[in-house]
Amino acid sequence: MSWGTELWDQFDNLEKHTQWGIDILEKYIKFVKERTEIELSYAKQLRNLSKKYQPKKNSKEEEEYRYTACKAFLSTLNEMNDYAGQHEVVSENLTSQILAGLARYVQELKQERKSHFHDGRKAQQHIETCWKQLESSKRRFERDCKEADRAQQYFEKMDADINVTKADVEKARQQAQIRHQMAEDSKADYSSILQKFNHEQRDYYHTHIPNIFQKIQEMEERRIVRLGESMKTYAEVDRQVIPIIGKCLDGIVKAAECIDEKTDSQLVIEAYKSGFEPPGDIEFEDYTQPMKRTVSENSLSNSRGDGKAEPKFGGKPKGKLWPFIKKNKLSLKLGAAPEDFSNLPPEQRRKKLQQKVDELNKEIQKEMDQREAITKMKDVYLKNPQMGDPASLDHKLTEVIQNIDKLRLEAQKFEAWLAEVEGRLPARGEQRRQSGLYDAQPAPAVNNCAQARESPDGSYTEEQSQESEVKVLATDFDDEFDDEEPLPAIGTCKALYTFDGQNEGTISVVEGETLYVIEEDKGDGWTRIRRNEDEEGYVPTSYVEVYLDKNAKGAKTYI
Repeated sequence: MSWGTELWDQFDNLEKHTQWGIDILEKYIKFVKERTEIELSYAKQLRNLSKKYQPKKNSKEEEEYRYTACKAFLSTLNEMNDYAGQHEVVSENLTSQILAGLARYVQELKQERKSHFHDGRKAQQHIETCWKQLESSKRRFERDCKEADRAQQYFEKMDADINVTKADVEKARQQAQIRHQMAEDSKADYSSILQKFNHEQRDYYHTHIPNIFQKIQEMEERRIVRLGESMKTYAEVDRQVIPIIGKCLDGIVKAAECIDEKTDSQLVIEAYKSGFEPPGDIEFEDYTQPMKRTVSENSLSNSRGDGKAEPKFGGKPKGKLWPFIKKNKLSLKLGAAPEDFSNLPPEQRRKKLQQKVDELNKEIQKEMDQREAITKMKDVYLKNPQMGDPASLDHKLTEVIQNIDKLRLEAQKFEAWLAEVEGRLPARGEQRRQSGLYDAQPAPAVNNCAQARESPDGSYTEEQSQESEVKVLATDFDDEFDDEEPLPAIGTCKALYTFDGQNEGTISVVEGETLYVIEEDKGDGWTRIRRNEDEEGYVPTSYVEVYLDKNAKGAKTYI
């Protein structure tokens, strides 16, 4: 099977076919190039997707990734980032192993094809030239033969005519001989050229053209083989990354298997645990005896009733909520938190303080490492003055030492607060405050520690009660509050924890301090107390132990 023998007369068709083969190769190159662009685009989109859902540093999202489910999601994002990297590897390998080689090969193929068909056209032109020479010699031989015949006929005619002179006859005879000789010469020339042409034609159809077509056939077969090898490489490039992609997917599965719902539940407890125990039993209040009617702090009727404020027996009816209560609690939520986190429950406060101490220790260690590095550099400068001036580092070293001292003082301050909190946190069995804890007191104790409402971040938030539905302008309140007489004391309370009342409407108390209660908790987690006639305000109900005086008539209103 040879193109030279089978397709000896299909020069033009072979030229078209080989050009089509190159077009196919260029089309495949374009296909692979577009595939590499798609892989790069896909990898970029995957990376952007992974980056989009990565937790932002120093944000609340970063804290959420303590949970095992969030850790698994973070692992998924990281694995997808590696997965995107494998698509980049596919693109790079396709470019280096296929595109670069094929692009060079196509250029070489075009040059080789051009050379072969140039040789073919040259052979065609040569055989055509030989054919023209043959035709020319043939026509000349034919013309000379005709001229010789005419000259012979003319001589015979002159020789037969008795009226023609002998000289004319001799002249005709010589002319006939000349024409006959010319015919013989043309015949010999035509025979020679014909033999030469036949030889050239045999070489053309049996040697030159077969050789040229054989080279073209080999060139085309190499192109086909190269295309097949490229397709195999194309598949192999994908196959090479399959194990790594499998590992990425295995990593996602492994991360999913590490999700532990119990661990996440425990983390929720650690994040939001206040450190308090649930309230004790509610005491029975006997209304059959004449007494001042009080409302239990644990009664849900204050915050879940019919929306109307109940008047107290022997007291002034309350038809509205003091406006500065809401203002104060809003400031607790929106205002700047105290430096010592005293606005938080004990357990949450301890965690915040511990976190702050750890951060400060890290900063101290960082500054100490920097101090050590500067000291070493200064020693190098002292030993090798040509490298630098040691005195140029004194200012930086002094600054670092000052920063260390400042951070240590800050850390000592927070460590003191932390020690204070850890020293007074009661054990689990001691946290429950029973109503009979202080039986020696003249009035029965009422547990009043469970009405604190906490937001997810541990701060106190407002839960709307019935009385909060009454709208009162702050300006009206200011006028009324100035004109109203001081409220009578309805009992006493003992501070269980120190509370730093830095917000408007609150009052600071010290652990163990005894104060007067002038308004009990209405279900919003705050109790109004008084130290003396000039100092009164609200404290978190969970920070005090309340003892209501059933017989108090307001005779003594302040200490």
